[in-house]
Amino acid sequence: MSKVYVNPLPVRIWHWANALMFIILIVTGVQIRYLDIFSLMSFRTAVVVHNWVAFALIANFFIWLLFYLFSERNKAYHPEFNIVKLANASFAQMKYYGWGMFRGEPNPHHIDPYDKFNPLQRMLYQILMLFLLPLQFATGLMLWDVKRFQPYIDLVGGVRVVDTVHVLIFIFFVFYMFFHPYLATLGHTPTAHIKAMITGYEEEYDEQAAAGS
Repeated sequence: MSKVYVNPLPVRIWHWANALMFIILIVTGVQIRYLDIFSLMSFRTAVVVHNWVAFALIANFFIWLLFYLFSERNKAYHPEFNIVKLANASFAQMKYYGWGMFRGEPNPHHIDPYDKFNPLQRMLYQILMLFLLPLQFATGLMLWDVKRFQPYIDLVGGVRVVDTVHVLIFIFFVFYMFFHPYLATLGHTPTAHIKAMITGYEEEYDEQAAAGS
């Protein structure tokens, strides 16, 4: 067993702040959308909190973007452009998640400070951080001030289109917030990845040594 420092303090602060803001946005978003079903707070309070937290999340996103653009650790997000290599690594990871880990097989991905995400995680984060989240920001800004952004709203098909896209991405993130904690339990112990996001150190389990002991 060895420990690898993969999550610096800024990353950990960003992660937990991001998680908290996601939860608040989901709660207030549900309250705004389904006012006739839920009454956790007043509509006005939900809108005000939703808007302020959304702007804080946008600021947090740009902090993440700047950190990874100007840090050596941005290699963790670099895509694999070799299609064959990407396909083989992704398939190996899918096999591990599908049945390998239930049979005690070793994880094909070994954590490194500059390569902390396996191929599936890397693709997912690229989709989330570089496509879905910016798109959610854009649609949210349009709905925040329809009059100001009316030309752009008309360009993409009207308020109904913008609102639909915003809600669909919202639903995706709701499911993601339930799925993400499950993925966090898939380390060599159920709490290994969670501890790493608290202490910064990921425990790298030596399967070969364990098998020989």
